[in-house]
Amino acid sequence: MRLVADDGSSSGGVEYDNAPEGYFEKRGLRRHARVGSLWALGVGAVISGDFFGWNFGLAAGGFAGLAIATAIITVMYVGLCFSIAEMAPALPHTGGAYSFARSAMGPSGAYVTGLAEAMEYVLTPAVIVVGIGDYMGAIFETGANLAPLWWLGAYAAFIGLNIWGVEASFRFTVAITLLALGILAVFWIGAIPHFDFERFALDIPARAGESAWLPFGWHGVLASLPFAVWFYLAIEELPLAAEESHDPRTDMPRGILLGLGTLVVCAFATLILSSGIAPGAAALGTSSEPLFEGFRTIFGDGIGTKLLAGIAVAGLIASFHSILFAYGRQLYSLSRAGYFPRWLSVTHSTRKTPHRALLAGGAIGYSVALLIHFLPNDHPVGAVLLNMAVFGAVISYVLQMASFVLLRLRLPHMERPYRSPLGIPGALLAGSIALVTFGALFVVDPAYRNVVVGAALWYALGLLYFGLHARHHLVYSPEEAFAARALAAERTARGE
Repeated sequence: MRLVADDGSSSGGVEYDNAPEGYFEKRGLRRHARVGSLWALGVGAVISGDFFGWNFGLAAGGFAGLAIATAIITVMYVGLCFSIAEMAPALPHTGGAYSFARSAMGPSGAYVTGLAEAMEYVLTPAVIVVGIGDYMGAIFETGANLAPLWWLGAYAAFIGLNIWGVEASFRFTVAITLLALGILAVFWIGAIPHFDFERFALDIPARAGESAWLPFGWHGVLASLPFAVWFYLAIEELPLAAEESHDPRTDMPRGILLGLGTLVVCAFATLILSSGIAPGAAALGTSSEPLFEGFRTIFGDGIGTKLLAGIAVAGLIASFHSILFAYGRQLYSLSRAGYFPRWLSVTHSTRKTPHRALLAGGAIGYSVALLIHFLPNDHPVGAVLLNMAVFGAVISYVLQMASFVLLRLRLPHMERPYRSPLGIPGALLAGSIALVTFGALFVVDPAYRNVVVGAALWYALGLLYFGLHARHHLVYSPEEAFAARALAAERTARGE
C-alpha cells in the first residue's frame, strides 16, 4: 500500500491498494457500439420523458411556465452536451462523469461527482418503471395495489437482457428507440386535427392576480424546472459506453450531439401538441399516462387505443433498458476503482457484462420505489421519485461543468479529439442553470422538498462512507492511472 495525493503525487490524500493478480481480467468489458448505437442509447435513455413525467410540470407552472422552463433547460443541456462531447473522447473510460472529475479534481472530487451520478442513474429507472406500471395498469385495468408486480417484472426482464450481452443490449436499444420515435410521430400527426391551443393549453385556473399563460407566475417557472429536465435527463450517460465503443474519439461526440438534436425536437413537439388537445393541460398535469390520454382523444376509447398505448410503453421501456445499462456501468467503474465495494465490479465470465452491479442497482431502485409507494403521500409516486433523481442529476451537472473548466485551465495540453465551440462560457452557463434547478427542488412544493431532503441524507451517507473507508482502499483503475499520467505530462509540457 502506498499513499497518493489528490494531485497524483506520491504523498498524502488517499491510499491505493495493489490490485491482486487477475483483478482487471475479471472486470473486462466487450467493445460493440458505433455512432448509431450510441445515438440510440442516448435518445433511448431519455425518450420516456416524452411519454411520462414531463407533464407534472403543467400542474407546477401551467403551459407557459413549463414552456419557459423547457427553453431554459434546453440551453443548459446544449452547454452540458457540448462540454461532455469534448471530455468523453479525451478521457474514454467507462467512468464518465467520475472519470472527468478524477482528472480535474482528484479522488475526492471524483467520488462526489460519481456518487451523484450513480444516484441519478439508480433512481431514474425507478421513476420510469412506475410509469410502465401505470400504463400497464391503465391498459389491463389492474389496481394500484398490483403496480409493484409490474415494476418487478420489468426489472427482472430488462436486467436479464442487460446481463445477456452488450451486443443484444445495443441491438434491442436501437430497435426499441426507433419504435418509440415512431409512436411519438403517430401521436404528433394525429394530434394536429384536434389542436385548440387556447381551449386546452390555457385551461389551468390562474392564481389571483396571474394570467392564464402563467397561472402561478414566475414561481411556476421555477417550480417547473425539475420536470422540464425530464425531457433530456440521461443524455449525458453516453460516456459510460466509452470502453464498449469501437472508436470513442470520433463516435462519442457525434452520438451525443445527434442525440441532443433529436431530443430538442421531441421535447417541444410533445409539450405543445399534448397540451393543445383534450383532455387539456389541467388534466394532463396530474396524469400518470399522458400519452394514453392523448391517444384517447385522437382514436377514441376502444381496443385500438389500448393497443397503441401498449405499443407506447415501448418509449418507457427504451429509457428503462438504456438507463439500466448506465447505472450498471457507473457502479461498475466506481467499484473497479475501489470507491464502492469491489465485488460489484466483477463481470460475467462469458458475457462480459457487469451483472453484479446491474442486480445491486436494480434492488436499490425497486426498494426505494416500493418504500415511497407504501408511504402516505399526496403526490404521484413517479413525481416524487423524479425529484429525487433530478437531485442527483443536477449535482453531477454542476460538478461536470466544473471539471470541464478545470480541465481547460489545468490540462491545456491534454489531447482533445473534439473541442466544444461554446468553451468555458457554455460550461459556466450550463452549470449556473443546474444550480438554479437544484435550488428549485427545495423552494417549491413542501411534499417534494421533504423527499429531496431524504435524498440529500442518502447522499451524505455516501460521502461519509468515502471519508471513513473507501479513500483508504482505492485501486489504480484505468481512470486513476490516466489522471496521474495526464498530470505528469502537463508538468513536463510546462517544463516543471
